[in-house]
Amino acid sequence: MRVGALEIHPVHDGWARMPATDLLRFTGGRDDPWLPHEEFLEADGNIRLSLGGFLVRTGDRVVLIDAGAGRIDNDVYHGGQFLESLAALDLGPDDVTDVVFTHLHFDHVGWSTQQGTVVFPRATFRCHGEDWDHFVAGPNPEAGSVRKLSPLADRLEPFDGDTTVAPGITVRHAPGHTPGSAVIVVADGTERALLLGDVVHCPVELMENEWEAVVDVDPALARRTREALAKELEGSDVPIAAAHFPGLRFGRLLAGTGQRHWSFD
Repeated sequence: MRVGALEIHPVHDGWARMPATDLLRFTGGRDDPWLPHEEFLEADGNIRLSLGGFLVRTGDRVVLIDAGAGRIDNDVYHGGQFLESLAALDLGPDDVTDVVFTHLHFDHVGWSTQQGTVVFPRATFRCHGEDWDHFVAGPNPEAGSVRKLSPLADRLEPFDGDTTVAPGITVRHAPGHTPGSAVIVVADGTERALLLGDVVHCPVELMENEWEAVVDVDPALARRTREALAKELEGSDVPIAAAHFPGLRFGRLLAGTGQRHWSFD
């Protein structure tokens, strides 16, 4: 995806597959909530999610947005391809100058460290301070996150609000899915694109307000965040992607009578 002089590259790490009801629930009371959205499901009712992140070169900076799931390979999650995908872009771990996390769930930080070693040795790491406190440094951290992310502490630069982290790359606080969940805006001149992290897992969450993710930390706040985002993006022609969209593809939220519509680029 080109945004002015900047280009956003998907960095594939793998895929996940699960029953759709294990990921999203519909609160609107419709008997078959997926019926209008069957194109996002496999024939058996499972939903297939991409795993990975995005890369932007800006000036002399090489910026990763999210770092995939790592080497995890189980009945649901199948990672492991992230460094190969970087190599296909003629980049290695030493070339990455910045890693920006939309949030700190395991399937977005997988390649930050491996067995206690930082994978991108020259990079500065950034996330919202509320997520760092929630997962790592606060009074009730998650043990797995502490093991995974503590090696980043001396090279972490947390942010606490909307801020520019590199030329053309701005983070916007979008809480609810996690306390520090963020949306990334890539912009050049009048052109922009949005990377939604897990504010949205599947385009259906933008098309209808009645969806929510099973793992949202604060479902009510996450819904308000999504509704505001959908209102902002509807009919705007701004390209949108998220780390779990099929193929890490961009699309656009189209205005419609009674319901928004989605179109992949």
